[in-house]
Amino acid sequence: MAKKKAKTLPAVRVILVTAPPKEAERIARQLVAERLAACANLVPGLTSLYWWEGKLNRDAETLVILKTLPRHVPRLLKRLKALHSYQVPEFLALPVVAANADYARWVADVCS
Repeated sequence: MAKKKAKTLPAVRVILVTAPPKEAERIARQLVAERLAACANLVPGLTSLYWWEGKLNRDAETLVILKTLPRHVPRLLKRLKALHSYQVPEFLALPVVAANADYARWVADVCS
């Protein structure tokens, strides 16, 4: 009996972005509306410490976690830069090494 060939899961990327609390949802909503991301999670209440222009800063931020496909990463970054108020917004694209197959297919369907 021949073995069944396993279906290849769609590759998924998790994108991390921080934004001021007042603009995080607007940015996330726009990126999802444009289908550059399948979904966005907003994690409020972060305190970020960082260096900017020679000064140590402390600010309240919201973490935005986006799920997308690798092919959308460059366009997503370009749109983020256009939507974000920061001169240098955080944008980290992380590969997903394992995922619920149904979830990965859903991300691919939504972002297609």
